[in-house]
This record gives sequence, structure tokens and C-alpha cells, in this order.
Amino acid sequence: MLAEARRVAIAEMVQRDRVLRVADLAQALDVSLMTVRRDIEALHDAGVVEKIHGGAKARGERSMYEPGFELKSTQAEAEKEAIARAAVELVQEGMAVGLSAGTTTWTLAKQLATKDRLTIVTNSVRVASVFYDSPSQNTVLLTGGERTPSDALVGPIATRALHQLHLDLLFMGVHGVDAEAGFTTPNLLEAEMDRALVAASRRVVVVADHSKWGILGVSSIASFEEVEEFITDDGMPTEAVSLLRERVGSLRLVTPQR
Repeated sequence: MLAEARRVAIAEMVQRDRVLRVADLAQALDVSLMTVRRDIEALHDAGVVEKIHGGAKARGERSMYEPGFELKSTQAEAEKEAIARAAVELVQEGMAVGLSAGTTTWTLAKQLATKDRLTIVTNSVRVASVFYDSPSQNTVLLTGGERTPSDALVGPIATRALHQLHLDLLFMGVHGVDAEAGFTTPNLLEAEMDRALVAASRRVVVVADHSKWGILGVSSIASFEEVEEFITDDGMPTEAVSLLRERVGSLRLVTPQR
């Protein structure tokens, strides 16, 4: 395949999948890793894709752009299910568990709703509704606040609700994961709420699929070092895996069922 045709193919695949690893592109195109890296460099310089650690991501992600819940819930569904299955193993009866807003935590909530005798604290209307519709015996505390496009409740009312609470475990969804900025969100008030959840929790577990790598929201929620465990899928770029293993407490990679 000629270089021009190969680069067109790379651009189309990245646009479709949002984030792709060098290794995956090399396998799909049957070329060397070095060839793909050169192609990504050329596409990056031309403004077609954005080069990230170990791969490329689609351009056009603005630091304050926040897609709605319905759109996000249809993306990376297999990855989110696999992440949720791994995350639910950390939960024991009697725990006070925090769930931030997001489609991955919403997916996790559907599995947690089969358990009993948990205290669930969340600022997500969607997450709370999962438990309210379940016959299981759990206590659910939903914060107040203003509603965001991702169906999070944010603002001073929401953050004040957490000041007197102590959570055993927090599952936090994020908009983006950046090598320098850590875990980020495009919503300033949601970042404040998430930081309050982190402060109230003994153990913080981030749940996010590989497509979040290289995405930079306007506000940081937490550094890598503040997170005890990061559960993601095995589509995460190799270079990102190396960096994350060095900086988060524990990195767990899961394999989605296709």
C-alpha cells in the first residue's frame, strides 16, 4: 500500500474509533510499528489526527466539550461491561460506596444493584435510578445540585453534602486521562464535586476505557498518584500502560467480551 493510501486509512480508522494504538494500526495495515509512527507523525503535522503516547486520537476534542449521556452510553459498551465486572469484585457487604457520574459508573451500578446491604452515595441521577428500580436492599444517598449534560449533580449544594461523609470506596468515571494533567473533566463544577468525592473516600478507583487516554478536559480531578487503582481495558496504548504502572497505585487491564 502506498504511503498516501495508508495514511488515509489510518485517518479513517482513528476518526471512527477515536483512539487507536500504534500496534493495532500496524496489525490492521500489515506494516511495521516504525512505519505507523512515521505516518502518525505526518498526519499530526498535517492537522489530521493528534499524536499521543503509543498511538493517535481524533482531533476536535475541545477541553470544555461535554457530550451528553445518551451518546456516551453507546460508546465502548463491551469495554465498560468488562471494567464493571472487575470493579464489582472490590465491593463487600456493608461498604459505603461512592459512584461519580458517568456511563461507566452507570454500567457498574447495574451490577452493584444485585448486591445487598450497601450504602451508595452518588451525584448521578442515572446511577441513583438504577438502585431505586432494583429490589435489592441498599441505602442510596443522592446529592442535590445543578444538572450537567452528563446527568451529574454539581455545585455548592452537592459538594456540601459530602463534607460529613466517609466512604470506604469510590468508583470514579472520568472524561479524559492525560499524561501531564492526570484525570480530567470538561466541567469545572463537576471537577469540584469529584474532588470532594475523592477527599471523602478511603480508596479511589478510576474506571475508564482506553478511549479516554489523550483526552484533556479543562479541569483536573486527581493526579495519578492520588488513585489507588485504575481499571481500564487492554486497548490502552503500550506507552500509556508503562506510564500508568509507574504512577498509579495499581493498574488493572481487562479484556472485553466481543
